[in-house]
Amino acid sequence: MLAETLTHLRVGNQKFLTDFYQRSRLLFARWAQRQHKLPPAQAHELLQDTLLDFYDQVADGRLTIMPTDLRAHIYGMAQQRLAAGVPAQQPLPAAEASRRQRLLVLFNQLGADCQQVLTYFYFSGYNAQTLGAKMGYPNATVARRQKNSCLRKLYDLLTK
Repeated sequence: MLAETLTHLRVGNQKFLTDFYQRSRLLFARWAQRQHKLPPAQAHELLQDTLLDFYDQVADGRLTIMPTDLRAHIYGMAQQRLAAGVPAQQPLPAAEASRRQRLLVLFNQLGADCQQVLTYFYFSGYNAQTLGAKMGYPNATVARRQKNSCLRKLYDLLTK
């Protein structure tokens, strides 16, 4: 499960982080209030920024193993962020912003079906069976092949 979560994060599926945020925001806000005297709105921003930092660490390969206690890891990252005085919603480094923008442009060059398949799989977190049903494919094998074909097209655009 943990390795699968990292894989999903590496390919851009942030559903896990969104769910974590929704489950943890109130508890995190209480912790931030007690430990750092932050009002709830600032605590929520801190959690969002920390989760984005976590995502960036996974996406660029700095984090290769999922922490066994993710909550403690995220809280520790937030504490480090506060101790270092990192400003809220710090913009992405130029190279990463450029990479993401280029990937988005290439993604938009794919056909509508490929965009839908990749969106369902990576952003909605659908498995091959659900993907096949949503797209009207006869079975999960066809859905997997279609997804792989779409990824290959995106990769080919990326390497041109």
